[in-house]
Amino acid sequence: MYTTAIFYFFAAILVFAGLRVITARNPVHAALFLVLAFFTAAGLWLLLEAEFLAITLVLVYVGAVMVLFLFVVMMLDINLDQLREGFWNYLPLAGVVAILLVIEMALILGGRHFGLDVIGVPPAQPADYSNTKELGRLIYTDYVYAFELAAVILLVAIVAAIALTLRRRKDTKYIDPAQQVKVKRNDRLRIIKMPAEKKATAGAPAGGGDA
Repeated sequence: MYTTAIFYFFAAILVFAGLRVITARNPVHAALFLVLAFFTAAGLWLLLEAEFLAITLVLVYVGAVMVLFLFVVMMLDINLDQLREGFWNYLPLAGVVAILLVIEMALILGGRHFGLDVIGVPPAQPADYSNTKELGRLIYTDYVYAFELAAVILLVAIVAAIALTLRRRKDTKYIDPAQQVKVKRNDRLRIIKMPAEKKATAGAPAGGGDA
C-alpha cells in the first residue's frame, strides 16, 4: 500500500510536468518542468529497483543535457510570436498524430504484455545483489548486437555533426590564421616615392611663395 501511494504520487507529478513542458509559454519554464519530469521518472525507477538507471537519468540528462538546454534557451533571443505563427496551420496534423499515439499506447499498455497480473511486483533481491553488474551482463551478452548497433549510430551522428560543422561554403567568409602568419610586409605594403608638387592658384605666380 505504501509503495502504491508513492507510485501514484510520482506518476501524478510526472504527468503534470509532462503537460507543462508542452503548454508552458516560457521556454525556460518548459525546460525546468522537463527537469522535474526527469526527477520524478528517476523516482519511479527507484521503485522498480533500477538504481543505476535512476542515477544515470539524473546525472546525464538533468546534470548535462538540461543544463545545456537552459544555457541555449537563455542565451538565444527567441521570438515567441514568430514561433506561434504557424500553430493553427499545423494543429489538424498534430491532432491526428496525437490521436494515433494515444491509440497505440492504449493498445500496448492495455494488452496482454502489461499489467500487474503479467509483470507483477519485482521480487526482493539478496543483499549482495548488484543492479549495475546484472545490467552490464545483459547488455554485453543478450543485447550485445543492439548495444553495438546503437554505438555505431551514435558514432555516425557524431561524424555527421562534425562534417556539417567543418564543411566549407562558397558564400562564407573565413580567416586562415596560417596564411596570416606567413604574410610579409612587402606582400601587403608598397611604398611609392613621388616628387612633392604644388599646383599654382589663380592670380598667383607659378613659383608660389609668400610676399
